[in-house]
Amino acid sequence: MQKFFIIAANSVTLALLLIGIPAVTGRRLGNWELLSVPASRMLTFWGLALAAAGNGVAALILVKGRKDRKLCWEWAAVFAALFGVEYAFVCGWVNFHWLQRALRWLQKHF
Repeated sequence: MQKFFIIAANSVTLALLLIGIPAVTGRRLGNWELLSVPASRMLTFWGLALAAAGNGVAALILVKGRKDRKLCWEWAAVFAALFGVEYAFVCGWVNFHWLQRALRWLQKHF
């Protein structure tokens, strides 16, 4: 039961961070934006950092089973890796121009 709760809570958190925040902050009311791009990025950064830290704390303090503790550490690593990728993307170290070219090529040929 604890394993199901860990997976469910982290899956919902991941969906909210990667789908929910961009969807909500990308809304416009006329010419007004609900949140600016830097505010949206900060929400995403803080969310990923808090999720990674929360899983680490849960693995150290709250979770008693060895397998469940390992699962919490795995989720902490996933959130930390996503934080690193997001940071690299914002700093310009990683870009996705290759993906854009590949999708345009597929669109042109199919």
